[in-house]
Amino acid sequence: MILGEVSRTANTAVTLDDLFRRVSVRDPNALALADPPNREDFTEGAPRTLSFARTDRAISALAEKLRGFGLQTDTVVAMQLANTVESIVTFLGVLRAGMIAVPIPLLWRQQDIVEALRRVDAKAIVTLPRIGTTGHAELAMQAAVELFPIRHVCSFGANLPDGIVSLDEVFASGSVDTAAPYIRPGPAAAHVAAITFGLDTKGFVPIARSHVELVAAGLETFLEAGAEANTSVLSTIPIGSFAGLALTLVYWLLSGGALHLHHGFDPDAFGAQSGSLTGGTVVLPASALASVAEAGLLREAHRTIIALWRAPERLTSAKPWHGKPTLVDVASFGEIGLVAARRGENRLPTAIRYGLVNPSRRAPGAPVVIETARSDVGTLALRGRMVSVHAFAPGAKSANPQRLLSDSAGYVDTGFACHLDRNAQTLTITAPPSGTIAVGGYCFRANLIDALVADADLDATLVALPDSDLGQRLAGAAADRATLRAKLQAQGINPLISGAFVPRGAPEAA
Repeated sequence: MILGEVSRTANTAVTLDDLFRRVSVRDPNALALADPPNREDFTEGAPRTLSFARTDRAISALAEKLRGFGLQTDTVVAMQLANTVESIVTFLGVLRAGMIAVPIPLLWRQQDIVEALRRVDAKAIVTLPRIGTTGHAELAMQAAVELFPIRHVCSFGANLPDGIVSLDEVFASGSVDTAAPYIRPGPAAAHVAAITFGLDTKGFVPIARSHVELVAAGLETFLEAGAEANTSVLSTIPIGSFAGLALTLVYWLLSGGALHLHHGFDPDAFGAQSGSLTGGTVVLPASALASVAEAGLLREAHRTIIALWRAPERLTSAKPWHGKPTLVDVASFGEIGLVAARRGENRLPTAIRYGLVNPSRRAPGAPVVIETARSDVGTLALRGRMVSVHAFAPGAKSANPQRLLSDSAGYVDTGFACHLDRNAQTLTITAPPSGTIAVGGYCFRANLIDALVADADLDATLVALPDSDLGQRLAGAAADRATLRAKLQAQGINPLISGAFVPRGAPEAA
């Protein structure tokens, strides 16, 4: 996107499909999407590269495929995909079909998938045959057995199990021409585009995300980074969360360059991808920043690094940044919102501003999309264009959705404890939400994990320990760890929980 259009984009009703169409018409033959070069190591199929024209055709073909199933407007379509070209095409294809996309985190297994999709009444799910050693096509079929509303299980890739619809044809050279956008009543950008999942005391909370909110979230980081037009992006963050959508998908649409995707972390593949880019933006977890920099993979001066902090309370202990590229820290507060801040002259993280976030660091007239406050109980509260105040429940598709817990001023409590420096007018995050465990971006309620483990083995114990890379890690003890682990896996439990009962240093299958 041309930088002069940023303010206008923030203040007008544009959809994510609008943004893609604007970018794609500028140079249809330019590179739009590129798979990880090591794709065949973690899933089927050779790496793909797509121009904007081919991406546009694939998006339209997928939209037509979904419409051909007889699915109605605002149908909820789930997707559990690796950080590959298919994830971007599927997300935008669902939106172009006039439906609602639900990107599912990769480590969710049958129990989490069933619980979450039951709450949103999903009608279809899109996946891959395998991701790592896990058969995700089979996993989707098992979930569909428990979820009566799901009538369409789809997958990219060959040799699919019976009953799964192949989607590979959307990449065929003869795919349909660009499909016309579905015309909605009222402002299209105000409609629900996606659903992400937060946590409350009972489990998952599906949060309705409009196009406006998602665009605002991407703008928060795009403006703070001072990104140039046609910037190439290399992202290691999949789009299975609010932060992933903002930093990977929306940032790419705003920049207008090519999006290079990296799955998991493979040093050789990442090195090849990073070395092939001139300048551009690299998006990676903050936990990987030091090791990647030490390996000499982030030396280029004319580059911006975006570091995603899933555990923002650890920002205060971050080491000074001595690399040449510009570094932008992004503090993610679950599925509620995020705050981006460039490193200052002291090379340390910039404190979160109380009130309007970082307006003085951006170009005159740049929109403010996030505001901060400290609640009466000492926790961080957020409001602004990116912060959803709606849960996805009956009525979420209409004008009367269920509201999240927000105060009279429109602030939503993140649950993160914070300290207010009244003199400096800054906020410091001091602790994660009470009763939660966060492991590398995956959040759990401590009481719910305890109940799951107790159901499998009443005498087993599970604790959360501090971890410099992941924020926290799970460690378990049981008389027979192998048997307990097998029980948890058979129940479709997140592998981070079953993996807690693997002896330290022993490998755990993905």
